[in-house]
Amino acid sequence: MVLLSLAASHHDLDLDVLERLSTDVHAVASELVASAASVSGAVVLATCNRFELYLEVDDAAHTPAAIAAAAHAVAGRSGYTVDQVSSHLRVSTGTDAAVHLFSVASGLDSMVVGEREIAGQVRRALSTARRDRTTTSALESLFQAASRVSRLVESRTGLGATGRSVVGVALDIAEQHLPDWRDVRCVLIGTGSYAGASLAALKARGAGDVRVYSTSGRAGAFAAARGVRSLPASADLAAEVAEVDLVVACSGAAGAVLGVDALAAARTGSPAPLTVVDLALRHDVDPGVRTLPGVRLVSLHTVAEHAPAEHAAVQTARTVVLEAAEAYEADRRVRDWNPAVVAERTRVLGGLEAALSGLPAELRDERTERALRRRTRAALHAPTVRAREAARAGDEARYATALAELAAIPVPTVVADARG
Repeated sequence: MVLLSLAASHHDLDLDVLERLSTDVHAVASELVASAASVSGAVVLATCNRFELYLEVDDAAHTPAAIAAAAHAVAGRSGYTVDQVSSHLRVSTGTDAAVHLFSVASGLDSMVVGEREIAGQVRRALSTARRDRTTTSALESLFQAASRVSRLVESRTGLGATGRSVVGVALDIAEQHLPDWRDVRCVLIGTGSYAGASLAALKARGAGDVRVYSTSGRAGAFAAARGVRSLPASADLAAEVAEVDLVVACSGAAGAVLGVDALAAARTGSPAPLTVVDLALRHDVDPGVRTLPGVRLVSLHTVAEHAPAEHAAVQTARTVVLEAAEAYEADRRVRDWNPAVVAERTRVLGGLEAALSGLPAELRDERTERALRRRTRAALHAPTVRAREAARAGDEARYATALAELAAIPVPTVVADARG
């Protein structure tokens, strides 16, 4: 078994490419598990600035076939060719795959280093895989470890605790052209987890006049639960935003919900400035609104250009991640290689117990049997320890030698021994 990650992110690709790769992402996982014989499980992590597949492959020799199957599945939905998809995905296995996911979960690979939203997105990716029944025990273990490492990085370095996020950086940029936050009139587009984070960030800055809009019809319940107002799904969104100072859009709807022509018509004759923050990968707002007089657009591209630089804590965090990934991979090898060790120990100890139980009662002596068990366990102990140490280190040759030592230990002959 091998764990494999296929990753595309803002580091290497334009956000428009990531958007296309992320088309119908969760169907990709289901398709791979259902149709690719070599793929035992799949978890998809898709955010505003990354698209990643984590696969469990049944054998290392089948890794190329699994990668090819993944590329075909993504190509079928994105409109890219298989070769194009393959060129966009960075492949990692083993410790490298763990390092990557742990770095992602800790916010070290984000557009805004140390962002806090990503840890929740990693947890939700695993929850979705559970719901779709595409996860496995190995992928469960990997993603749960990633969440633990994220918390460890935050506790040791403070990254994440500072509240840095894509939303936070976007609002920092936006506020340069806004009135005092207490006077800001805002429309929030969306009701998902990102909208919840955006509303919390707006409130933290002092914004009180926030109205929520969603084409899904969930705006009323979302707004009521958070103490703000909502707009009906039937509202003329362009007319509503023409009278506000700020729009924060993060619904992830299929296609823009605020078009440039509609907004231009609604703002005819209005001198009031409008700042639009569009944090949706698929553009909730037509990017053309930036050409309208008085309208300023802050997009994910803008955030990428203004994201804070790394600081001293990041190097410490990277060390924590690397050590955690190495420990995780060592533990995984011990689990994967241990069954052969257990089988040899069971052969000897189980054989001993079977032989003892077969003795006539008059030939059995508790003290003698206890001593025989102790000697047998002592003989097994050293090669068992050497095998597990070799597994932890990934030393196949040393492991094979230790396993051969265990295999050479015979089941004790107990009749003569029991008689003394």
